[in-house]
Amino acid sequence: MEKTVLIAGASGLVGSHLLNLLLLDKTIDKIYSLVRRPSKVKHEKLQEILFDFNLSLNYQNLPPVDYGFCCLGTTIKKAGSQDAFKQVDYSYPLQLAQALKDNNCENFHVITSLGADSKSSVFYSKVKGELEEALKNIEFESLSIYQPSLLLGERKESRIGEKIAMILMPPFEFLLQGQLKKYRSIKAIDVAKGMLVNSKEKTQKIKTILSNEIKELAHSIDRK
Repeated sequence: MEKTVLIAGASGLVGSHLLNLLLLDKTIDKIYSLVRRPSKVKHEKLQEILFDFNLSLNYQNLPPVDYGFCCLGTTIKKAGSQDAFKQVDYSYPLQLAQALKDNNCENFHVITSLGADSKSSVFYSKVKGELEEALKNIEFESLSIYQPSLLLGERKESRIGEKIAMILMPPFEFLLQGQLKKYRSIKAIDVAKGMLVNSKEKTQKIKTILSNEIKELAHSIDRK
């Protein structure tokens, strides 16, 4: 049976790859993409919805879908403050998830971060952890939480810290073995592939997928 999906954050590093994969997937009949402004992506099964995440009325008018994919995310520097960051990385995804659930969507997929923990002293990790806990209370039939490590890929905006890490980390990642494999960097396209593969599998009610596990899912596509 063909599926209808909604994606938020399709212009981002992971979201752009995920959108391309969804467009190529023959089991998906319709894709709704929430955008702040029209993109240059054109496809017969893609419908972009101009969406202001700050307007509560917009969430009430979302179309019914089988799957929701949330790839929203920013940085404190780009957002301008901790409050603004939390709005994008916590409030928007949570409002979206609740709206989709209210409209009978039972499968929700969201990207947080490795180390997400509501009790963390690191603000970024704390917010991601708080989002995870709030989403679990919505009680989807299936909630998949993806926790990638350092993302590799070309971003539209410059992130100096990430660029330095992308240069320094890979040559030494072979040292990260066993339980430490989850700290290895991961390509953005592999996160997107992992999300798509996992969405097709029958899974438990709540599934948290670590970075190395996402990569394993992604590579299952490449082996086919």
